[in-house]
Amino acid sequence: MTRTATLGRCGVLALTGIATLCLGLAAARAEDANKADIDALKKSLAKYEDYTAAVRDLYLSTVGCVYYSGEKIAGSMDYPKGAMGIHFVNVPSVGQKLDPMKPNVLIYEPTKKGLKLVGVEWLVPLTPDVKAPPKLFGQTFMGPMEGHYPLIPREFVHYDLHAWLNDNPNGMFSPTNPKVKCNKAEFPMLEKPTKMMPGPM
Repeated sequence: MTRTATLGRCGVLALTGIATLCLGLAAARAEDANKADIDALKKSLAKYEDYTAAVRDLYLSTVGCVYYSGEKIAGSMDYPKGAMGIHFVNVPSVGQKLDPMKPNVLIYEPTKKGLKLVGVEWLVPLTPDVKAPPKLFGQTFMGPMEGHYPLIPREFVHYDLHAWLNDNPNGMFSPTNPKVKCNKAEFPMLEKPTKMMPGPM
């Protein structure tokens, strides 16, 4: 006589519970690893709280402050309402191997006290070598999308990923942040302009 082993309801529930626990632990470990990476990223960006340090390291400003109303526009990316701030782009790094500690873009918010570093962005141009959306910190890049005209040419089709260094109700990796404003201050100048004196004739 052959005995057939069967799992009762309790056995199935026990196995399901173990599987759920294992998945939960794996997700928690991944979240902890990402948090450690994000903390390391924030420390590595400390010097760029002064935007002039960013300029010296070839992060060049697009000057305009990017804001989205949340309105859906046919043929364009659908962004939640909020700002993307003022972008400082390190052009030589675009198209190079992704480095989680060296974002291609630094994002600043104009405030009454000057520019405040609030986020970063990684850019990956769409080329024949790019077969799938890139990933960093367990996040899949958005795109492909056209460049954000008029600050970036439409022909610059790319993937991107944002990460916010301050609180964002839309989520840390949302492309926009409703807490970031574009109307608090004019773009600051390095120094006050001086009058030009005529030279000797």
